[in-house]
Amino acid sequence: MNNTFTVLPMSQDLKLAAGDVYEGEITVANPASATEDFSYVIGVAPYGVQGEEYVADLVTETNRTQIAKWITIEESEGTVSPNGTAKVKYKITVPENAPAGGQYAAITVGSNPDASQGEGVAVQNIFEMASLIYAEIEGETVHDGGVLENNVPGFITSTPMTVTALLDNNGNVHEKATIQIGVKNTITGEVILPTDENAGSYGDIIMPETAHLVSHEIDGLPIVGVVDVSQTVYYNGETSTNEQTVVICPIWFMATVAVVIGAIIGIIVRMVVKRRRRKATF
Repeated sequence: MNNTFTVLPMSQDLKLAAGDVYEGEITVANPASATEDFSYVIGVAPYGVQGEEYVADLVTETNRTQIAKWITIEESEGTVSPNGTAKVKYKITVPENAPAGGQYAAITVGSNPDASQGEGVAVQNIFEMASLIYAEIEGETVHDGGVLENNVPGFITSTPMTVTALLDNNGNVHEKATIQIGVKNTITGEVILPTDENAGSYGDIIMPETAHLVSHEIDGLPIVGVVDVSQTVYYNGETSTNEQTVVICPIWFMATVAVVIGAIIGIIVRMVVKRRRRKATF
């Protein structure tokens, strides 16, 4: 089964006005490692989220997903050979009475269930990826939200370490948040984050009328040790920084230390008892 196709861009942030006609495109790519053609179908679905963890919802229609009905696809089917790409054009026709604020949809790409496996096309299972549309319709937009929590643990028993931030958006359009994370080994002074490969900077989009628990895992930490961690959240004009000295102490290490301490105490007790017995003998 070829389940490694890609869709680019993964998301698009658009500014539109009532009455606009916007023409765009996405790219479907079949990787060089594929052994078969990829036969695909294109669809459009409403895009929303559920819960603070933002579980994607491509089913529920709301007043913020009307844009899914405004999108038309030029060609909804196609086939891409290994190491090949295909351009899929789409059009967004914004009605004259479109409400101001955020509108969200997903242009979905999945394997074509009508293609024949005997033709050398990978269709064993239906799978799906999407290019998300984040659109802001001009008009009376409301920007209201902030940082509710900025959490860095002070003690962990295993790695990688997870830092979190809880951000809310009470407005009518999506907001962008930037999170900068820095990590340094307290004992050696080694900078663990940022690195040449990872700048430690992450971007997130907060949907309107939601709260989002943003989580990031930090790799490359010592198995046992102490690190200085800082997390700075830039969101909706607010800057929130949390700096913590984090102790990393696995349970097995604590158990080993407890055993060693218990053994030392046992030796000391036996030595004291022996001395008392010798004194009692004399």
